[in-house]
Amino acid sequence: MDKVALYRQYIQQLIQAKADRSMKSAKDKDVEAQPIFDTERNRYQLVYVGWKRNDIRDYGCLLHLDIKNGKIWIQYDGTEDGIAYELLKLGVPHQDIVLGFQPARVRSDTEFAVG
Repeated sequence: MDKVALYRQYIQQLIQAKADRSMKSAKDKDVEAQPIFDTERNRYQLVYVGWKRNDIRDYGCLLHLDIKNGKIWIQYDGTEDGIAYELLKLGVPHQDIVLGFQPARVRSDTEFAVG
């Protein structure tokens, strides 16, 4: 399996697992965790959508990852533990993970790829 296909598999696996866990522990059953997988363009998100009590709309992105030029770009990470560390545990090397939510000038100060 080539590297990009493997990264697609890892990302989808992690996002689906987070969606499944959040639905099991959800306090508001009218709020749904929705994994979004665009495998043609290599864009992946986990969003929450629904209604909380008292007619309060709940919508937001928890994760947004892209695969660009053979690297995983973390565009947004709203998780507690950090998706980058979960990717490392799966065997993705530091140099293939870009913290896209950080300015380029700051990325060189991290253990991850600049871009």
